Amino acid sequence: MISLDIENSLRSEGYNIICGVDEAGRGPLAGPVFAAAVILPEDCPDIGINDSKKLTEKKRELLFDKITEIALDYSIAIVSEKEIDEINILNAAMLAMRKAVAGLKIKPDFVLIDGNRLPETGYPERYIVKGDSLSMSIAAASILAKVSRDRYMLSLDEQYPEYCFNKHKGYGTALHYQMLEKYGISPVHRRSFLKNLAKHNG
Repeated sequence: MISLDIENSLRSEGYNIICGVDEAGRGPLAGPVFAAAVILPEDCPDIGINDSKKLTEKKRELLFDKITEIALDYSIAIVSEKEIDEINILNAAMLAMRKAVAGLKIKPDFVLIDGNRLPETGYPERYIVKGDSLSMSIAAASILAKVSRDRYMLSLDEQYPEYCFNKHKGYGTALHYQMLEKYGISPVHRRSFLKNLAKHNG
């Protein structure tokens, strides 16, 4: 299990309410980017929280329910594929993180961010490279963001079954590219990620 050492170190400095933040969906060719912010209790029980990428889909789904049950507060935010095209994926990911933190009912004393850049949430914050494998709060956020995005992509699969979003969740797999060649770009694709295809699709 990932520890709360980073959070506890911050608490020893006087920051009581620690929030972890992570995003999901920076790389896919379709759908929004999601971010989650999570405030875990100081005495958070060991429920097997880990970096979402190291967990099976089934395990992530189970942990999603457990995390939302035990968290003191959590918030999930999205930035659409249209906004991604307008402001670019990096800015969209930062915006999603800011929106997730802003959506919390409990205001954090300190925000821990996965990655190597600060989204400027308005609170004291620190980024941690590979934070989703070092901070339990960030790992919990990574699970909420990933599961929320996967569920959203399954709902898009019902609207656009020809693209097989249920199989690749919008990532650039061989199957996804085959479907794009066959059916063209849909309204939920990121046109800025598909510039060569976009030329053929007007």
